Amino acid sequence: MPADPHFSSLPTERLTLRRFGQGDLDALVAYRSDPDTARLQGWEAPYPTEHAHAFLDEMAALDPGTPGVWFQFAVEERSTGALVGDCALHCDAEDPTTAWIGFTLAPEHQGRGYATEAVRALLRYACERLDACRVIATVDTRNGPSIALLERVGFRRTGTNETVFKGEPCEEHTYAVDLRA
Repeated sequence: MPADPHFSSLPTERLTLRRFGQGDLDALVAYRSDPDTARLQGWEAPYPTEHAHAFLDEMAALDPGTPGVWFQFAVEERSTGALVGDCALHCDAEDPTTAWIGFTLAPEHQGRGYATEAVRALLRYACERLDACRVIATVDTRNGPSIALLERVGFRRTGTNETVFKGEPCEEHTYAVDLRA
């Protein structure tokens, strides 16, 4: 999978997946500081502004599809220009036909189908622009809405493992979807 240095945006009916910019700082800090949002994510709440600055700088230096690194796409509501969340894509460095995804939506934008719309766009992008054949996602078994989303867009559970996340024992499901099937 080659990196995509020319990426600018992915429009959907109601959203635009795009690169993050410095103007996203306040909204990023707000939703990543929500304790319920952060609980099942790799960051802690409150999310410090200096971490957000570093994140935005890091994303500005990356291109989607770069093997072995996560690229975060800002998810913007087209009608308002509001940042509603993000979704991530990680192209496997060892197997260029495999990618991993993740997604987060601000609490006030959940329940509107935005995450489903964003994930579908990301899957199309991974297949059409990055030549991915298989996309994988892991999800904490306590995250019912994310499990439902993955199943709704065609992912199938391939396994479950016990782990410790943020010092707490839990289980994670692994899901996969074959894009060329």
